[in-house]
Amino acid sequence: MLESITPLLSDPAAWAALVTLVVMEVVLGIDNLIFISILSNKLPPEHRQKTRRIGIGLALIMRLALLAAIGWIVGLTAPVFDLGFQGETFDTAFSWRDLILIAGGLFLVWKATKEIHHAVDTTPSNDMLEKDKKDAVINNVGSAIIQIIMLDLVFSVDSILTAVGMTDHVPIMMIAVVVAVLVMLLASDPLADFIDKNPTVVMLALGFLLMIGMVLIADGFGVHVPKGYIYAAMAFSALVEGLNMWSRTAQIKKDRAEEAAQLALNKAETAEPGV
Repeated sequence: MLESITPLLSDPAAWAALVTLVVMEVVLGIDNLIFISILSNKLPPEHRQKTRRIGIGLALIMRLALLAAIGWIVGLTAPVFDLGFQGETFDTAFSWRDLILIAGGLFLVWKATKEIHHAVDTTPSNDMLEKDKKDAVINNVGSAIIQIIMLDLVFSVDSILTAVGMTDHVPIMMIAVVVAVLVMLLASDPLADFIDKNPTVVMLALGFLLMIGMVLIADGFGVHVPKGYIYAAMAFSALVEGLNMWSRTAQIKKDRAEEAAQLALNKAETAEPGV
């Protein structure tokens, strides 16, 4: 392993590939991290951080395991069956990668839709995603981890295939994956706390997951949506939400200042007759 890394240290192209791949892996990891954060926030507070760390640790293990079996993961792109339909923008020759992406996309769409439903409909239910139900199944950390593993697999396959498309050097892929997962680990707690404290951000994040799920399904059917468009839309939505949060904060400060001024005026009027 060391012998294969040493020649790369003096290769500028290898360093450029590493930096580019780290950025790509971090960006791809945001999707995974949003899902882990939303799901872990459904757990009791004492279990949230542990569950997030377990989920991110499993994501790292899964990615490194797939890199170790790089020949097998590349083979996932070979068609396993064909429905016989083909168009200019889609293809029905499905590989294992396509089937994994479609299954993961459907799971994400289902999960995001259910979460949006529970965010809008406050009627208590027996669903395991009910946040305030103390005896809900989701309070079982194992149940949350199983769901995280399912999505870790989908995002790991997508992540590794992206890495394979950018460089032929497995050591560079491994370093990029480890760095990206460390960034995810450092950002997990602040992101989860931020999402938990801002309900509108939760809805925006669920919208992201819904969009990502549809993109994964489309990708599985051979309709390739440039990721630049996806992340540009996400960045624009985040910017708009940031402006809304700024506006709400300014309005709250203004209301508090007016309340304080009114309270001071009332005190002054009350004290005036006794002067």
